[in-house]
Amino acid sequence: MVDEAQRRCGLVALVGAPNAGKSTLLNQLVGAKVSIVTPKVQTTRTRVTGIAIEGTTQLVFVDTPGIFTRTKRRLERAMVASAWAGAADADQVVVVVDGTKKGIGDDARRILAGLKEGKRKAILALNKVDLIKRQELLPRAAQLNEAFDFEKTFMISAQTGDGVGDLRKHLAGLMPEGPWLFAEDDLSDLPERLLAAEVTREQLFLKLHDELPYDLMVETENWKDFKDGSVKIQQVIYVRRDSQKSIVLGKGGATVKAINLAARKELEAQLGRRVHLFLFVKVRDTWPDDPERFKAMGLDWVE
Repeated sequence: MVDEAQRRCGLVALVGAPNAGKSTLLNQLVGAKVSIVTPKVQTTRTRVTGIAIEGTTQLVFVDTPGIFTRTKRRLERAMVASAWAGAADADQVVVVVDGTKKGIGDDARRILAGLKEGKRKAILALNKVDLIKRQELLPRAAQLNEAFDFEKTFMISAQTGDGVGDLRKHLAGLMPEGPWLFAEDDLSDLPERLLAAEVTREQLFLKLHDELPYDLMVETENWKDFKDGSVKIQQVIYVRRDSQKSIVLGKGGATVKAINLAARKELEAQLGRRVHLFLFVKVRDTWPDDPERFKAMGLDWVE
């Protein structure tokens, strides 16, 4: 049991360009899967909180949506606004950069410019070092440190965990003294309804064509607990066109059945209980302009 007087607690924002590996890093820092991960960019739509204990410190990590330069759609603007809000609220900011990419991309430059404008300090996490030749690491880190005065640089692999423990320990030492915000065994503050929707959306990303997932959302409409400990979850998958509905359903409903099975197994593993999952597919062309849908995703409405 940690003495109350010795406790520290603080918020750490993980920011970066799409597909930099922020969600994988969050899961590695927490030691459990709290954020969905797919090979596709812009998977994370809302701020996902992960909670970890390092010694006497409770670290509250926020996995923000990827910050990208082209934000034509309202949903994209809301995602970027959520990411910047996460950075503004944090005690520490960690900029996650895909080390396999040469040079500094437009998205990364925009992030660094935004941090400078806000006069925010930051730590660099050069990610995916397991995929980079050792002699290329220092020049890439030096290039990034020339573009922004990082307080410290960590070379990590969110996938393998290399360097992640050192990053977590360093962050723990920077957190202010104060009481913990969550119970010791909490891993995330994501509501179970939203967690369930995110799990299903992850399977949609993994199993469907490249473009379709960005035109859909998942909403948990009903949640019913049973006396035997199991739970009934009803979700709606919103798409924008009839042709997209056909893709999600698949021939004879085969695709949506496979998505249901994979999502149910993941939910049972995360919730530790039996799950009865029911998926319905509805066409709603206007969902990206519906404030209620944004609220369901945990995003603020933006004009």
